[in-house]
Amino acid sequence: MKVLLADDHTIVRQGLKSLLESKSGVDVAGEASDGREALKLIGKLKPDLVIMDIAMPGLNGLEALQQMQISYPHINVIILSMHVDENYVTRALRFGASGFVYKGSAFDDLELAMRAVLKGEVFLSSNVSQVLVNGFLQTSAEQRQDQAMLERLSPREREIMQLFAEGKTRTQIADLLSISVKTVDRHKENLKEKLGINKDAEIARMARRFGLTG
Repeated sequence: MKVLLADDHTIVRQGLKSLLESKSGVDVAGEASDGREALKLIGKLKPDLVIMDIAMPGLNGLEALQQMQISYPHINVIILSMHVDENYVTRALRFGASGFVYKGSAFDDLELAMRAVLKGEVFLSSNVSQVLVNGFLQTSAEQRQDQAMLERLSPREREIMQLFAEGKTRTQIADLLSISVKTVDRHKENLKEKLGINKDAEIARMARRFGLTG
């Protein structure tokens, strides 16, 4: 089985690679430090499985996951993250994740997830399952409103929102996404209209509120 690892922490990738190759006998075919690099490597390496974090710069794991399911729907993805609140988990599952493992779990949980996913099953570590149950019982009106607002945004709008929140300029975003500055400005104005905000600085605040960036 060929696996691609996507995590912005080099030491985490190295540790995972060592464990996967020594204990699980899998081939770690490639490593990515952000979502955009992961998408490029998937097209090049054609892995059987992607193990991916959520909190990555440039293009976070959830946005990358959604794009993967459009371009590479046959590839299984396991989210491995410290972020296990209800918003992250439900979005990951909605975007096509086959598994969600809490980063604080034992390595055995990741092995169980890989075996389940390869059998066509969905695997959630116990911490993640509990979050879903609690969230179902306690979801607030504000959380439902945030989720509805986020779902009104296009994938490109969410991507640009994250980049603005990370401090990228209009020109840097245009260069990174291979679009014109005018197109960036149009997306920015659409964001402000959909979110009901007036100032550019509020885009970053809303991105953090929605969990698009740290």
